[in-house]
Amino acid sequence: MNEQLFEKLDQAYEDMVVIRRHLHMHPELSFKEVKTAQYIHDFYADLGVEVRSGVGGNGVVARVKGARPGKTVALRADFDALPINDEKDVPYKSTVPGVMHACGHDGHTATLLQLAKAIHELRENLSGEYVFIHQHAEEFAPGGAISMIEDGCLDGVDVIFGTHLWSLIPYGAVEYLAGPVMAAADRFDITIQGAGGHGASPHQTKDAVVIGSQLVMNLQQLVSRRVDPIDSAVLSVGSFVADNAFNVIADTAKLGGTVRTFNPDTRDLMEQEMARVVEGTAIANNCEIKFEYFRGYPAVVNHAAETEFLKNVAEQIPDIQALVETKPQMGGEDFAYYLEKVPGTFFFTGAMPTDVYPHHHPRFDIDERSMLIAAKTLGAAALEYQNQ
Repeated sequence: MNEQLFEKLDQAYEDMVVIRRHLHMHPELSFKEVKTAQYIHDFYADLGVEVRSGVGGNGVVARVKGARPGKTVALRADFDALPINDEKDVPYKSTVPGVMHACGHDGHTATLLQLAKAIHELRENLSGEYVFIHQHAEEFAPGGAISMIEDGCLDGVDVIFGTHLWSLIPYGAVEYLAGPVMAAADRFDITIQGAGGHGASPHQTKDAVVIGSQLVMNLQQLVSRRVDPIDSAVLSVGSFVADNAFNVIADTAKLGGTVRTFNPDTRDLMEQEMARVVEGTAIANNCEIKFEYFRGYPAVVNHAAETEFLKNVAEQIPDIQALVETKPQMGGEDFAYYLEKVPGTFFFTGAMPTDVYPHHHPRFDIDERSMLIAAKTLGAAALEYQNQ
């Protein structure tokens, strides 16, 4: 059956590219993906596939039933874009100023749509049920996964598989890992209320820039001195704003940043220790500091059995030239929520183009052939899982 599926996908590749480029030209931001959701719904409706829109917001879920009873397998793709201006010089460049698909979600959607079509055409020869989850708002917490799960997208599902097209992995490679593979992604905001004044009279002020600088340095010690070296954590201050004239000592300063962890206990520790450092700095400088910590997505933790199963499936796909057990990375993904509910695994499909730029870069692009490998891997996993 895999050979029949692969043949259909090979034939659908050009259509896959057309869909991806259409979506690339018409991106929509998280929680605003109205036209994209309608496009996905119409695709399934035209095929005569059972489809439900408005799932948990802008989500779309389609279901295809095989002719014989079996397990229910879910496959997921996200479809939101980013607030980045597209700087590529290509015919399919974004037509929306300041918005682009800079992370490959357009490719994920095109992949899943054509895979769903192929499975729909083979349904009379298949067992089980196949759930195609098109998720909105992956890029912006709280994300779309939580609300879609609450709205029933995983009802009856036995297993879930997902992939990310990755521009920094060579085309032809697939990377997998059991256990934690992507980190919990949290953010924080710190507002320092000092006492401003003339630059010539610092003794009469509470300098928010100096206090903020102390905070940046003190916070950097948390990972090196409070986190077990065997564990992993990242604390990055990405923003420090105290805009004043050159001869004015800052009254206020605002800091913002992110914390990345894998271990839930380490996640708790980082939040607690950050609050302690902020409080201590405020006391030492006799000022007020407001600390806000926002929990983002939890860590993506792949299930061991399903990851091993995916690896075995991928070994049988001729297009895959390298199958690599990868290392955990600090990026975040709300696929984590699906894996908290049902068994499954999330893997990376190499999509490195000729001109390589990282994800979330204004010149980001992918090798579109990677969509075919992703479709074959997800499809083979879905079909072969019926024999588990």
